[in-house]
Amino acid sequence: MWPLSATLPKVSVSPQLRIALAVAMALVGAAFSIAGAVAFRRAETTVDPLHPGRASTLVVDGVYRVTRNPIYVGLLLGLVALAVALASPVSLAGPVAFIVYINRFQIEPEERALLSKFGSEYETYMSSARRWL
Repeated sequence: MWPLSATLPKVSVSPQLRIALAVAMALVGAAFSIAGAVAFRRAETTVDPLHPGRASTLVVDGVYRVTRNPIYVGLLLGLVALAVALASPVSLAGPVAFIVYINRFQIEPEERALLSKFGSEYETYMSSARRWL
C-alpha cells in the first residue's frame, strides 16, 4: 500500500482530518480485535487461527454477536485506516486483497472445521451473525 501511494496521485484532504479519521478507524479496529481475542480467552478456547479444530467452545456472545470474525474485522479496519492516512485511493487495493485472501484461505477453512466440530450449533450461529459486518 505504501509504495503504491508514493507513486500515484493522492486525494486532497486536510491532513488533520485524514489522520483523525485514520486514528479513529484504527482504534475501532483494535477494539474489535482485542474484544474477539478476550472472548476466546474467557471461554478458554484457542485463538490460533491455524488450528480451528482445536476449538473447545463455540463463542457466540459479546462481539461475536455482531460478527463471526471480529479479529479479521479489526485487521481490515487497520488496513483501511492506513489507506486513509496515505490519502491514496489505490491504497484501498490492500484492504480488498486482504478480504479476498482471508475469505478464501482462512475463513472458509475455519468455517469447514467449525461446522465439522460443532455441526448444527455452528450452522445456527452462522445464520445469526454475519461473516464480516
